[in-house]
Amino acid sequence: MKHVIHKEFQHFPDLANRALAGSVVYATDESFAERENLIMPHEPLFDPAEFGNKGKVYDGWETRRRRHEEIGDYDFAIVRLGIPGQIMGVVVDTAWFTGNFPPEVAVWGTCQDDLLTGRELAELPADQWFELVPRSPAQGDHQHLFEIPEGHPARRRRVTHVKLDMIPDGGIARLRVHGRPAPDPRFLAGTIDVAAMENGARVTECSNMFYSSPAQAIGLGRAVNMGGGWENARRRGEGNDHFTVELAAESTLRWVEVDTSYFVFNAPGDIRLTGITADGAEATLVPKTRVLPDTRHRFLIADAASTQRFTHVRLDVYPDGGLARLRVWGELTDKGAQDIAARW
Repeated sequence: MKHVIHKEFQHFPDLANRALAGSVVYATDESFAERENLIMPHEPLFDPAEFGNKGKVYDGWETRRRRHEEIGDYDFAIVRLGIPGQIMGVVVDTAWFTGNFPPEVAVWGTCQDDLLTGRELAELPADQWFELVPRSPAQGDHQHLFEIPEGHPARRRRVTHVKLDMIPDGGIARLRVHGRPAPDPRFLAGTIDVAAMENGARVTECSNMFYSSPAQAIGLGRAVNMGGGWENARRRGEGNDHFTVELAAESTLRWVEVDTSYFVFNAPGDIRLTGITADGAEATLVPKTRVLPDTRHRFLIADAASTQRFTHVRLDVYPDGGLARLRVWGELTDKGAQDIAARW
C-alpha cells in the first residue's frame, strides 16, 4: 500500500517506533493484548476468526474492563522513546477496536535522562509530566492526529518518555510520536554519520515510496531483509527516482555508503549523490556511478566538494530501484554543533 502523509508533522520520524529502539516500559494493565504492540512498525493487523485463551486477539494494547470499585480512574502506558526529541505531533490509532475503544485519551511528556525503571517512571509526581495532547474524545477504528501547534511551549521541550492515558480502559492499536531528534552533542564529536536519523537527520522529499519509505534507509543498524529499506515502484516513464535528506546539522563530508543489500533483482542501475548548501547551491558528491545488487558500496566525496558545508544531500537512483541504507560520514561545522547543542 502506498504510504500517505496526512499532516505536516508526520514528515518527522516516529521517535517511539520499535525499529528505532523505542520501548513500552510500563502499563497499568494488559490483560487482553500486550503493551508492546503499541509501537510496532507495521500497520495494525486483524483476523476476525483469531481467538486466544483470553478472547479476541488484537494487534494493539487492550486492558480489562474497569469497575468503579477498583483503585485508579483509568489505564495508562509509558513509552521510552528510542530517540529523544522535540515532539511535533502524536497519532493515537484505534484501528480495529470498535466496541472496546476508550472514550478519551491524553498524552504527556517528560525528560528523564537517568535510567529509571517503568515503575519509577509511573511513580513520578504529576509536575514531572507536561501536556502534549490534552484530554480529548476518541473514536473506534480511527486514526487520531494531534498536532502540537507552532509556538506551543511543549514543542520546544526535549522529551525522553511519553505517557499515554487511556480513559478509562479499552484498546489502542498504535501510538506514533513524531518529532525532531535531539541527540546528545557529547556523542557527536569527530566523524559521524550525519545522515542517520538517530543523530537528527530526516527525509524531507521523495519521488516515490510506493512499497516503503526512504526513512528506513537512514534508520538504525543494517536492514535484515528487503522490507527494511526503501523500495519504489517500477518506473515506466522518463526521469528517475530520488530522495533528499536533511542532515543532522551543517557538516563537511568525507565519504558515503550506499547499501543495496537484499535488493537482488530491483537495485538501481546507477546512483548519484548531490550535496546542497544552506543557500540552495548544489555540488556533486558522487557522480553518476554504477552500483551492484546486494552490495555495500563506499565512495569518497569528490575533492571539489570536500571542504564545502552542506545541510542536505539528495540521492538519485537510475532509473528506479531500492536500497537498504544510505550513510553519509562527515564532521559537524561549528554552526552545526551549536544547532545540535541548542536542541539538547
